[in-house]
Amino acid sequence: METFRRSLSRRGLLGIAGAGAALTTVAPVRAQETTTYAPPTDPTTSTVAERDRREEWWHEARFGMFVHFGLYSELGRHEWAMEQEGIPVAEYQELAKRFNPQPHAARAWAKLAKQAGMKYMVMTTKHHEGFCLFNTKLTDYCAPKQAAGRDLVAEYVEAVRAEGLRLGFYYSLMDWHHPDGARCKTDEGARRRFVDYIHGQVRELCSNYGQLDVMWYDVNWPLTPEGWEAVKLNKMVRQLQPNILINNRTGIPEDFTTPEQQIRASSAPWEACMTMNDSWGFNRGDDNWKSPKTIVRNLLQCARDGGNYLLNIGPHGDGTIPQPSIDTLSSVGKWMDRHGELIHRADNCRVKRSELAAFTRQGNTLYVHVHAWPGDTFGVGGLKGKVLSAKLFPSGTPVRFQQSELRVRFDGLPQTAPDPIATVIALEMDGVPEQDNLAVRTNRKRESV
Repeated sequence: METFRRSLSRRGLLGIAGAGAALTTVAPVRAQETTTYAPPTDPTTSTVAERDRREEWWHEARFGMFVHFGLYSELGRHEWAMEQEGIPVAEYQELAKRFNPQPHAARAWAKLAKQAGMKYMVMTTKHHEGFCLFNTKLTDYCAPKQAAGRDLVAEYVEAVRAEGLRLGFYYSLMDWHHPDGARCKTDEGARRRFVDYIHGQVRELCSNYGQLDVMWYDVNWPLTPEGWEAVKLNKMVRQLQPNILINNRTGIPEDFTTPEQQIRASSAPWEACMTMNDSWGFNRGDDNWKSPKTIVRNLLQCARDGGNYLLNIGPHGDGTIPQPSIDTLSSVGKWMDRHGELIHRADNCRVKRSELAAFTRQGNTLYVHVHAWPGDTFGVGGLKGKVLSAKLFPSGTPVRFQQSELRVRFDGLPQTAPDPIATVIALEMDGVPEQDNLAVRTNRKRESV
């Protein structure tokens, strides 16, 4: 089992490991929960072949929108405010009496996701605070029975399907509101009641909204996978939704792993989930927004290494999207309009090293995404195989190049970047492109002293 002891975000799940972390903007480290997740291995409640069949669309999608929405959106002080500020349950649940988002606010979320080049969405149906956005028979602490007076998950489902996107539900196992949410760890009667409650709500989610594509569990504190009866839970989900993808956060391996606030490739299918600033829910004081260039670089790294990128927005309490998220994702979408096929149809790429560029591949074509435009010339070192041609993508304008044993050098480039986010040079190779940087260090001729 893999244990994450320190938090980079609201869940307290992930450490600071990972080679891809250098390309990300991470939240401040703070101690919260110690949560154990299963290592990347075969799924528990299905076969690898079944998993691979279900994931065909997901691998091509590459890019999805995460939406964190709940009472914390109304509060506007981070999604962990109830826990971090020690807010009593009786005080916090008063937010439910005024949380009343604009009708069908989710339509704007889905339109923005599609505009940004995203292919699927995952929304919080219940976060750690315990408030349910869906219509449940198991508690009155839900949007239809409080101020909103309607099923916000149903509105989200309608919006996602209207844009032709794939549909995912997030559901937190941990619950700060339910009376058995903590004592279930030491009281068997409480555990039985709480597990029945959780299983019952997951059954409702899988029964009441038509076909689902993703079940995205979160924090499994305070129980073990055995205590959660996680195998039984996921078998039920698969029976109700035969084509659904399930993440690994019940503590058992299923369809994909979930590195958080970092990009960490895995031998199993993986999806990096990240924020646009340092918060998942709306936090009016958090202005540390990622740039469009950073988001595209992260997306390229995920595509290069065979993973997915689930990028979060945190709407205001009324459901509107913060303007920085709109502006940034609109810019990303314009880049994706021109280059999206290089993401959605990317093969795993073994060329990785450059301070100026990221790389993706389709077959024998290497795409060099230059995010730090150097001017009229630059090179890629250690590239193995023969370059047959070099062209700007998507215009097809030829690029002059010279290839030697240790590098490919591009000359006569424009002084300013044709694309401010990332300009792409397509290299046709005589085989699958690879890179050997050690050869550069070892074989480069040294001058005699």
